[in-house]
Amino acid sequence: MKPPISFADACEPLERLLPGSTRRDLVNECASARTLGDALKRLRASFQANVFVVGDRRVGLERALNAWDRATRDEGFHVLNDWDGTSDRVNEDSIPMNVLDYVGRLRGSEASSPEVIGILLDYYFFHVLQLYALRAWDDDHPDANFDRLARLLSSLQGADGSGQPFVDDAETLLLIATSHFEPHERGYVHLLERVKTLNRESQVRVAMGHASSMGSHLRFGFEATYARDTVVMRDDNVADYPWLCYALRTVIDEYARQREDASTTAARTDRVVEALVNGLSADTRAFVGEPPASLATSEGDRLAFRERFERFRADLAGEFEAFRPVERAYSPLSFFFNFSHNIVKGMVVDALLRGEPWPLTFNDMLTGLPREDSRNVTRELLANTLMTYARLNPDRIRGQLMPVIVYDPLAGRQAFGTMVRRLSG
Repeated sequence: MKPPISFADACEPLERLLPGSTRRDLVNECASARTLGDALKRLRASFQANVFVVGDRRVGLERALNAWDRATRDEGFHVLNDWDGTSDRVNEDSIPMNVLDYVGRLRGSEASSPEVIGILLDYYFFHVLQLYALRAWDDDHPDANFDRLARLLSSLQGADGSGQPFVDDAETLLLIATSHFEPHERGYVHLLERVKTLNRESQVRVAMGHASSMGSHLRFGFEATYARDTVVMRDDNVADYPWLCYALRTVIDEYARQREDASTTAARTDRVVEALVNGLSADTRAFVGEPPASLATSEGDRLAFRERFERFRADLAGEFEAFRPVERAYSPLSFFFNFSHNIVKGMVVDALLRGEPWPLTFNDMLTGLPREDSRNVTRELLANTLMTYARLNPDRIRGQLMPVIVYDPLAGRQAFGTMVRRLSG
């Protein structure tokens, strides 16, 4: 079936909105209102209509967003709208609108703020790009479309925007877009097959993000959702395990390729090894031991991973040790969360309440490298800030109120120790 709109046509209005002065003009027009609440009402109207007007210029995204949101929902993903666990339904308003309303309730009576309007506007466009990422295969040119998305993402996060970054690359848009709770998980299998058609560089970026983020996601589930019951965790994550298996296989293939490439730097290899540690620490035995039923459809990826892992097992054992969590050093192994998009959402909400962006992306929270990087202090500060919010607004899990974002160095060391024992056993 012919797509309702071409990828090129959908990108064209964004290529007019994101670079240059247009966003600044939009921000200034909204922020000219007397109070922040009045400014947010203006911005909300644009979000709801998916239309932006600056002076006599009208730029509309409604054709692409309406058509692509319907198509993506039909495939099993609700990219723009979150799931309401209390009412067991998808929220009617989009995530950016929900966040806008939350800020309005807390700060609406204050003076208007261009900083707040700018961050919210960029957060809206960030969700637009997530939706676009899932439509990159509509015209059979996904590699070119991801290149175009990468340019749009660079414009979004560049000097013409609010200063709030979100993700490092266009491939991570896929990760955030599909990290919501979905009552029906039919879309994940089809999307994984699509991802496998991308070029090697794109697949490596997809795999690096998924190995690390799914490690954090499943470690959270093991501790909180499944009460440390690995069997229950495996049975409840039939969609996640094939993705993690694919990610580990792709990452270890990249590790092998880098070892054969004399030009590879130690820093690049360290990032790959760190991603392997993050992913394997979620459930080591599933990938190096007897496979669970949740990997029944991933035998090719699992065997390929095992073959490469056994080939490099001795070397990796020594390289893994460098990523054992220690005191007073940020480690992604100590970072546990339910859904990746909540990390970005929490970061944005805190930036909006303070009126100042965080200088970190979601990907920055999945690594502790370089070890001497001054951002590690900021990473730990953000992780603890997000945990504080999560403790103040806990979810009910297994009948108990629990935070859904946790930074716990002791739990990180325990996860690493368990992984090492499983690998040596």
